[in-house]
Amino acid sequence: MARHKPTAKKRRLVKKMKQTRWAPFWTVLKVYGPGRRVHPGRHTRIKRSWRRTRTKA
Repeated sequence: MARHKPTAKKRRLVKKMKQTRWAPFWTVLKVYGPGRRVHPGRHTRIKRSWRRTRTKA
């Protein structure tokens, strides 16, 4: 990728990075209750890795 990135492209990349973060830990307690242990990554809508899939940003 180029050394200088346009601001619009940076904003699109930041949005894509935010979409792939884990959900907050309290969503697990809210959905399943305190007894069940579930990884917070199951509650994210978009699961993407920089190695597996490319973005069209």
